Order: sequence, then structure tokens, then C-alpha cells
Amino acid sequence: LKDLYITFLLFLPRNSSQGDKEPVYRDCVKQCVRTNCTGARLRGFQSAQPQYMALTGWTCRDDCRYECMWTTVGLYQAEGYRIPQFHGKWPFVRFLCFEEPASALASLLNGLACLIMLLRYRSMVPRQSPMFHTINAFSLVSLNAWFWSTVFHTRDTYLTEKMDYFCATAVLLYSIYLCCVRTLGLRRPGVSSMVGVLLILAFTSHVSFLTFVSFDYGYNMAANATIGMVNLLWWLCWCWQNRRTLPYWWKCGLVVLLLHGLALLELLDFPPMLWVLDAHAVWHLSTIPVHFLFYSFLIDDSLYLLNTEKMGVKVE
Repeated sequence: LKDLYITFLLFLPRNSSQGDKEPVYRDCVKQCVRTNCTGARLRGFQSAQPQYMALTGWTCRDDCRYECMWTTVGLYQAEGYRIPQFHGKWPFVRFLCFEEPASALASLLNGLACLIMLLRYRSMVPRQSPMFHTINAFSLVSLNAWFWSTVFHTRDTYLTEKMDYFCATAVLLYSIYLCCVRTLGLRRPGVSSMVGVLLILAFTSHVSFLTFVSFDYGYNMAANATIGMVNLLWWLCWCWQNRRTLPYWWKCGLVVLLLHGLALLELLDFPPMLWVLDAHAVWHLSTIPVHFLFYSFLIDDSLYLLNTEKMGVKVE
């Protein structure tokens, strides 16, 4: 379900921030690395480091940055200044190996909700339903995106950041395909096939540009915002057209509106409460129940399509 609402998440700038520009932070990191990350001190750090920290890629330099971040935050608080961001993110208390524990947990719970509802969908909808395989594939793409979201919020690296972003884009594009198949493809399979090819080409070009040319956050955000709006308007138009014939249409409309409404939480962007819960985590937590409503709609619609196909009735 990481589809219609990715618009507001995706690809916020992650350049240097006020906190990591501070001379006190930079000097602290340099001194810490010089003192603790060479020779016997480094070997001591590595031998004392928990295995789960080593496996998730935490290095001596990363530990220096983490400790110096809190030193800088303490100085800001002592002077009464607003808490700064570091490297494009708010300061979070690390729990075990989890860099952003609340967002990581929320992503995991979203993925779990998606998996539970996918299994329910498979148990309630026969494979003969016209949308079965398309929805199954969409769910797998969504599960993959939530997996990488969990990994990214656990450990933010160059690879995990890109995988989180690219997999989220894949869900957005596949949701366009899902909408196309439901609204046009059942009556005109050739249309949905052509749209599918175009979306694959768009995704390939998007990833190639960001990987090999320039990872332009502004372009990334604009591209995904455009896809999200197309998704929103397409589904809402379908809901409006079928409001008198499909009694469950409201579920789809409510899901679309909820996802875009909840995404506005991202705009709050406040420092994390208790150094754990920020606006991004609150947003992820708020989307967990939406999976159940969304799959309730998919189940109702798939059973409707199966029954109309058996009766030879025209699909709406």
C-alpha cells in the first residue's frame, strides 16, 4: 500500500544541514576519529562492538558522528536554540542497531499489515478472478518497498537510501498500472499492456538518470508528485463514475483521500519527541490501518468481477 501516498515522502533533500555544518561538530568528529579510530583504539572498538552493530555496518567513524551529534545538540539546548538537523535528518536516539527506531518499526508494521491482508486476499478470492494476478504482483512490489523502507530507517547508507527511494517509485508506477488494468485493461487488454511497457521504460529511465547522471532530489520529488496526482485523480474519477453501481466504491475513495490527507503530517516536520517519534514516524504509523480498508476494497471488487464474468455482465 505504499503507493498513492509516497508523493509527500519521497525524495526530500538530504544534503548537509545546520548541525553538521557547525564547527564544534566538525572539530569534534575530527578529534574523535583521530583519537579513537586508528591503531590499538580502533582494534579495541572493533573487539568491543556488538555483533549486530558490526553486521549492520556501524563503524568507528559513525560512532564518532553519533556522539558528536549529541554533544552539539546539548550545546544548542544550553543556549536555548532550536534543535538542528544533521545530514538532512533530525537527531534520533539509536536503539540497538536501529538509526530511526520508530520509523523502522512503523515500516515493519506496514509491511506486516500488507502481508496479512495479502494472505487474506488469496484465501478469499479465487485465482480465476480477473484482477487476482495483478493485485498479487502489486502486493509483492509493495512488500518489497516496505522491506527496504525498514532497512533504510534501520541503517541509512548510500545503498539503502537508493533502494528505499527506487522501490517506492516502483510501487507508485505499479499502482498506475493497477488502476489502468482495473479501469481500462479488463475491456481493452492491449491498452494496459502498452501502458505497462511505457511504465517500465519510465522506471528504467528514472533510475538510470538518478544513478548514472545526477541524483537530483528536486526532479525526483517532482516526478513522484506527478505520478501521485495522476493516481489520485484516476482513482477518484473511477469512484465517482461507479458510485451508484458499486456499493463498496467508498472504500477506494476513502483510502485515496486518507493516504493523501495523512501525508500532510510530513509537512509538520518537528524535532522527534523523546528523540524517537518525529512527523515521518507518525505518518508511517497512521497508514497501518489503511491497509485493511484497501484490501477490503480489493476483495470486494475482485469477487464482484469474478461474479460478473461468470454471468457475462459488462464490467464497470
